[in-house]
Amino acid sequence: MKINDLIISYIEYRQSLGEKFRTNSTYLKAFSRAVGLQKEVKAVSSEEISCFLYGAGPVTSAWFAKYTALAGFYQYAVSRGFLDRSPMPMDMPKRPPAFLPYIYTRTELKLLFDTALTYQKNRSHIQPYMIRMLLLILYSTGLRLNEALSLTMKNINLSELIIKVEQTKFYKSRLVPFSSLLAKEIEAYLKWRKKQKFPQDLTAPFFYGRNKKSLNSATVEDIFLRIRKKAGIQRTDNARYQPRLHDLRHTFAVHRLMSWYQENANVQQLLPTLSVYMGHTYLSATSVYLTMTKDLLQEAGRRFENYARRNNNG
Repeated sequence: MKINDLIISYIEYRQSLGEKFRTNSTYLKAFSRAVGLQKEVKAVSSEEISCFLYGAGPVTSAWFAKYTALAGFYQYAVSRGFLDRSPMPMDMPKRPPAFLPYIYTRTELKLLFDTALTYQKNRSHIQPYMIRMLLLILYSTGLRLNEALSLTMKNINLSELIIKVEQTKFYKSRLVPFSSLLAKEIEAYLKWRKKQKFPQDLTAPFFYGRNKKSLNSATVEDIFLRIRKKAGIQRTDNARYQPRLHDLRHTFAVHRLMSWYQENANVQQLLPTLSVYMGHTYLSATSVYLTMTKDLLQEAGRRFENYARRNNNG
């Protein structure tokens, strides 16, 4: 059995179970190309697998993602009788330091939104005003980038202040409420959008890119990089990555938690609500976004002090 044929069969099998399987699929196809599309499954050595896993650079979280993808594939190959045993290496490298997301301050957020209108050196088909609206929605609702780029006109309900996110990361749809402040921004954007003569039918993309199609995520990532650099926002904590577009989602979660602390709300009771709002299947997935920033620690400390003071007075 050719390695590429079996990998395609495995990907189709996983997708038939209801998984999108995008990341693992990408790694497996890259592995197939690396060892040779027409190579026999039994001919792939442990050394070739290690070479693919380690690549040329230092060990990062990608090593473990690739390992998971390959381990699943080889388990499938053994279970189907194409191999007697898995050739996966047994020795695991030390995991790199935990990734630290960047939490934008409110001043930095305003700077990003303002710079989005002026980032272009030369006028292009991507309108700065549209990019600003996209950034506002990403921060204000905590949507994933692909969720925002998949929105159509029918998904935005201004009268009820709700965005309907369809067929998300886990093949589920959800309703995402938004504030009246964001509603005013969206209303202005819709008027602008109409003046630009973009299609107004319900199935038309909310954000337009090239050739009258939805904006491409890679294009948006590149635009955001230019915006961030022009805004002068960068890390000073020696972290491996500079602030990313996806960090707007982390920032949304942290700011929401801070607001609850400031309102003396029952945070423990509200965390499951935040998890559902963000489209997570498990509460543990939401915890990844709740980075303990200095401000968040101060709010948590203030809450504990108030609790302790009440108990002492009692």
